[in-house]
Amino acid sequence: MINTKKLLKNLGPGLLFASMAIGTSHLVLSTKAGAQYGWIMIVPIVLANLFKYPFFEFGIRYTTVTQKSLIQGYLNMGKGYLWIYALVTLVSTFTILAALYIVTSGLFMNLFQLDSIDPGLVSLGLFAFISSILIIGRYQFLENSLKAVVTVLFVALLITTFLVVQKGPVTPIVDYQAPEIFNEVGILFLISLMGWMPTAVEASGWVSLWSIENQNTQKVKPSLKMALQEFNLGYILTAVLAIFFLIIGWLTLYGTGIELSGNAVIFADQVITLFTSHIGNWTYSLIAIAAFATMFSTCMTAHDAVTRVSIDVLKKLTPDSTFFHHKRTFAIGIILMALINWVVIVAFASNMGDLVALATFVSFVMAPLVGWMNLKAVMGKDMPTKHRPKKALQGLTYTGIVFLSLFALYYCWIVVS
Repeated sequence: MINTKKLLKNLGPGLLFASMAIGTSHLVLSTKAGAQYGWIMIVPIVLANLFKYPFFEFGIRYTTVTQKSLIQGYLNMGKGYLWIYALVTLVSTFTILAALYIVTSGLFMNLFQLDSIDPGLVSLGLFAFISSILIIGRYQFLENSLKAVVTVLFVALLITTFLVVQKGPVTPIVDYQAPEIFNEVGILFLISLMGWMPTAVEASGWVSLWSIENQNTQKVKPSLKMALQEFNLGYILTAVLAIFFLIIGWLTLYGTGIELSGNAVIFADQVITLFTSHIGNWTYSLIAIAAFATMFSTCMTAHDAVTRVSIDVLKKLTPDSTFFHHKRTFAIGIILMALINWVVIVAFASNMGDLVALATFVSFVMAPLVGWMNLKAVMGKDMPTKHRPKKALQGLTYTGIVFLSLFALYYCWIVVS
């Protein structure tokens, strides 16, 4: 039986996971999936959330039981495993935050009607603001503030989804023909959707580090059962909100023939304008705030996570260095991540799609391997037999590895052919 009071008190890694995952994969890809292909896209969204679940769960399981990060688990298995994870992290360092912040900047500009300001300048302001929050408030402030942000986000999206369902589907244009799902364009979109749904598999390491931080803030360490219940709550919330975004995209855009732009500012304007024109202009603020809260919370959690995981990887690759053990290292890392990704935004604005494609490629191709590494960690000598995943969860893990491997191989074939 779930102890609700204890569960709410221990909200942490699962909440941060939900906040981080409910970003581009939800606002952009889930909405686009519903808008272009209709309700049928609920199938790949559910499958992606189901098959990837064990990979993320293992991050919580391993850390709660061993009191070590999953990254330490990779090192314990052999330095080669850590280098594999370091490669994936390196690509994320130069792409993921830039992509998230540019979309968030577009939503901010749309929300406050800042058409005349350069998106790069707005993103710089967001980098500075979020960096300050993370440096001053650290993990505990991040966790507490996101309880409010995610609550606002969930309520706003619940109301928006209810209003959209109540209004009913938009009237399709004459002779509208839905695009094919199983052609090259459709398959590539499916790969992108499922690759980032609910998020990239390497985020299991992020969840592990948040679990350690959460344990450090608790007087009594949470049990494995309580830690998994808290994570499962966040994971289920993530999946439900993905379906909300799908429904909103499906009922407001499917059949209109309108394609959502790849430009962040235009995309933000399209989404909010189309939603309000379908439901009513009075809902503008509600939808704009929900969209911005989605991406703002994602930027905060991803910025924190990428910094933590980069420092932890470097700390373990250079054990003799004292720099990465210094108290100021986290603050320096936050600022460096902000500067690096802001330079990426300014320098590669016109090629941002190519950078995101690179991140997608590396993340998606490496996902089965990272998933297998996670399974190897929780089945290894560090884990007492009684705390290892049961046969059913192991079976789901192998199914997920095969599922992701087949998609990864097909993706590679499309890229090279």
